[in-house]
Amino acid sequence: MPRAKIAALGYYVPENVVTNDDLAQRMDTSDAWIQERSGIKMRRYFTPGKDTVANMGANAARMALERAGMDASEIEFIVFATLNPDYMFPGSGVLLQRELGLNAQAIPALDIRTQCTGFIYGLSIADQFIKTGMYKNVLVVGSEIHSSGLDFSDEGRDVTVLFGDGAGAAILQATEEEGRGILSTHLHADGEHAERLAVLKPSGHEPRHITHEMIDDRGIYPVMNGRYVFKFAVEKFPAVIMEALKTNGMEPSDLDLVVPHQANLRISEAVRHVLQLPEEKVFNNIQKYGNTTAASIPIALNEAWEKGLVKDGDLICLAAFGSGFTWGSALIRW
Repeated sequence: MPRAKIAALGYYVPENVVTNDDLAQRMDTSDAWIQERSGIKMRRYFTPGKDTVANMGANAARMALERAGMDASEIEFIVFATLNPDYMFPGSGVLLQRELGLNAQAIPALDIRTQCTGFIYGLSIADQFIKTGMYKNVLVVGSEIHSSGLDFSDEGRDVTVLFGDGAGAAILQATEEEGRGILSTHLHADGEHAERLAVLKPSGHEPRHITHEMIDDRGIYPVMNGRYVFKFAVEKFPAVIMEALKTNGMEPSDLDLVVPHQANLRISEAVRHVLQLPEEKVFNNIQKYGNTTAASIPIALNEAWEKGLVKDGDLICLAAFGSGFTWGSALIRW
């Protein structure tokens, strides 16, 4: 049976750097307050008229294709993860397909909406298609524009300071090499807590999809029960990493690197302590980019690879937790 491997990575972050001090000019916050609660120092915001969810994903994909020495025409399937697509419908996957010039080939594009775990879910989907032999080259993309949908008032501060914009991509290929590639993926969800981290309006079950009242009541902005999310994440993150390790007969000490979803530096540090890993074995770059949800793992994995922290033969674990609640992990032999 063929196994899926990550053949190449790519990423794109907008040029507009927004520091904590910049946000302090718009709401009641400070650099010290934001860093203490999240570890974030800055993030990137998209440029209207230049950046879209689809073309940021396409820019990340082009970098991955160049690194893989591939032409876009070799891609057979697209998996696109985002929580904020360019349009209500169609999904951004077909827009990415068009950006890459693959529409004439009618390459299929699948959109997934599992928020912060979107890239992990995407990897797992691509892995299954490759294992069955249906596809040999699959493009997985996570791309997000958060800044256009955040509440830049004092009421929205706690959520708004956390998020940034960006995109990441991975090309998955079939390999027959024993013991290399994605060893296993593990996906979970618990809808009991869905409204604790969500954007509740506009809504398909309201009498009207969108009303002036929804806007006036600030219902169109993200809501989060921060303490509850933190508690749940600190429980599920290490559990799903251990699930991956136990499935493959391994221990935390076997890991060369963990690349977690970049939700909060405090969460990453708590997970590291639970797993008893040294600092150098958990990669974080939330300090520079904030939480880019579906894009955060591929952006971080790119940066870790560029720094030489991901090498052939290394055992890498990717893990995410987010809205839904959803969580998951992927164990990879690079």
